[in-house]
Amino acid sequence: MQVRTYAEGCVPAELAARADALRAQVWAGGGPPDPALRPVAMLLVSPEGEVAAALDVLTKEIEHEGARYRAAGLSAVVTDRARRGRGHGRRLVAAAREWIAADGADIGLFTCDRPLRPFYESAGWEALEGTVLVGGTPGDPFPSDGPGFDKVTMAGFFTARARRAAGSFRGRRIALYPGEIDRLW
Repeated sequence: MQVRTYAEGCVPAELAARADALRAQVWAGGGPPDPALRPVAMLLVSPEGEVAAALDVLTKEIEHEGARYRAAGLSAVVTDRARRGRGHGRRLVAAAREWIAADGADIGLFTCDRPLRPFYESAGWEALEGTVLVGGTPGDPFPSDGPGFDKVTMAGFFTARARRAAGSFRGRRIALYPGEIDRLW
């Protein structure tokens, strides 16, 4: 298995179709990510060209407590149902964490369903209990602690500046405001 990374729109057509079919196993009717979030597709591809797992990395500048940070988050993480339980998803999520750090992000932030917390922690991410990500728009906010959600915020602090400020991200509401297409990464 090989991790392949592509800027959105640059995924070879055959792999894009396979990744879309894989995502449809979990998110029927989902569309492409918002181009304003500079999407990067990461795929775990078998030697036969099958997509075993896929995710998107979305990036934007955020302001938090008077400082600006380059933030990146995971979106649409999925492993082929027939290949689950073999470490493929963990491998891809860990590779995404390394890629985000190497790409120069200060911080990685995203939410996941609470039962998935141990999975993401096993791939190197840290849970920020009590931290809420607020997406949507300022006029139509979409918080990760909204009714019916049971989410936990996961993070990675990649730069020295972000590591020094890590405490300021714990137990806080953090404005992402990615817009109407990707409401919360």
